Amino acid sequence: MNYLSLLAITIPGISVGTDGSGDVSTTLQLLFLLTILSLAPAILILLTSFTRIIIVLSFVRTGLGTQSMPPNQVLIGLALFLTFFVMSPVLSEINDNALQPFLNDEISQEQALDNASSPMKEFMAKHTREKDLALFYSYQGLEKPTTIDEIPFTSLIPAFAISELKTAFQIGFIIFIPFLIIDMVVASTLMSMGMMMLPPVMISLPFKILLFVLVDGWNLIVESLLMSF
Repeated sequence: MNYLSLLAITIPGISVGTDGSGDVSTTLQLLFLLTILSLAPAILILLTSFTRIIIVLSFVRTGLGTQSMPPNQVLIGLALFLTFFVMSPVLSEINDNALQPFLNDEISQEQALDNASSPMKEFMAKHTREKDLALFYSYQGLEKPTTIDEIPFTSLIPAFAISELKTAFQIGFIIFIPFLIIDMVVASTLMSMGMMMLPPVMISLPFKILLFVLVDGWNLIVESLLMSF
């Protein structure tokens, strides 16, 4: 077989179309579902309370100085269940007003998306600082919205994310203060005793764990997180 015969071979094409009724074909529906599943982690992180919770829990572990205790799996699992607990009113509203009516063929897909986006926007706008939202509005040159439903997700999502980061770091700073005081006291005591070769972290770690257990630290941290929402 020469090169001319190879060039003459036609490659069969792959076409993705729609059926006669105009609905999206099964292939496109599967592609859309896979796209949603691939974006699920980003949706979980940027549209819920997960970011604030996991950052605060990480600050607690760093303040204690216990390296990998609790493990990452425990912190992420706790953050996930706390996220579901905080977001349960929003998820219930989405299920009642968007998901169930859509599954029962009572509303269209567009109406279901609108009904689902409304409670999410209310939750996110409630915890978004006006300064952060104004930053993205001024960059896009948009006019100030009069209602929450007029805020586009392209501006609300990043504004909500940086607002959650600021709030989480503020809580983390407050968490660090008592642990920092213990480290300073232990370091000063060791210096006054002339034990400069002994790492202060080895001595302060048991005291920090003891203090955290005595004040029921995990209960206080979770309570503070829930109250912040």
